[in-house]
Amino acid sequence: MKKSIITIALVLFAITQSFAHYLWIETNLSGKIGEEQEVKVFFGEYTYGVFEKVNGEAFPKVKDFILWVVDNKGNKTQIEVTSKENYYRGTFKPMANGTYTVILDNNKIDVIDYTKYDFGIFKTHYNSVAKVIVGGVNEDTKALNPEGITIKDVSENKKEVRLQVLYKNKPLVKNELKVYVEDLWSKTLETDENGLVSFKRPWNTKYIIETTTKEEVPGQYKGKDYQFIWHCATYSILKSNR
Repeated sequence: MKKSIITIALVLFAITQSFAHYLWIETNLSGKIGEEQEVKVFFGEYTYGVFEKVNGEAFPKVKDFILWVVDNKGNKTQIEVTSKENYYRGTFKPMANGTYTVILDNNKIDVIDYTKYDFGIFKTHYNSVAKVIVGGVNEDTKALNPEGITIKDVSENKKEVRLQVLYKNKPLVKNELKVYVEDLWSKTLETDENGLVSFKRPWNTKYIIETTTKEEVPGQYKGKDYQFIWHCATYSILKSNR
């Protein structure tokens, strides 16, 4: 009996961990005019050290993402990617000073049935954002996800990170947001009445921010009915040379 309980617990843990996976972008915060800016797309859980392999079981289910770069004037260019062992790689060349926003969107994920785990039948929509500053010109990132959730960087300086969470272009109020650092460290925050949240960076390391929301509207995707849409947005800040 004890063995069965342990087995069930392990299975549930594995499923929970699988569901908790997210897509995120990694790119250097600073860039230079005319030089290639490398962009990487990962799937897994950074704080647990989980980086799914591109040809593994999990990553292929979320591989149909689109990656863009948007300059400070709003010009949008798609970034083509190639597969590596545990990430997809793309590049772009900044051609002027300013803040560039790298955006990933994936609204093409099959319906998942988790009713036996008391979660329901749902469709997933991922969005991810990263910021690149060229020529020292620090501006707000662009928010381009009218169908779901996204994170906008509105930081005014390097000392404090200030983010705004938007859902269908409107501030998402009193929504939970997680800040992840390696080795299982995390912090939970909540957005204010304007969808804003702020935190200081105690360490010069990589930070992955994640926030989610449920759209309680049923629908159908690829012939399968779902009860709601699970929206997930991430934002990454890499270690800086300071």
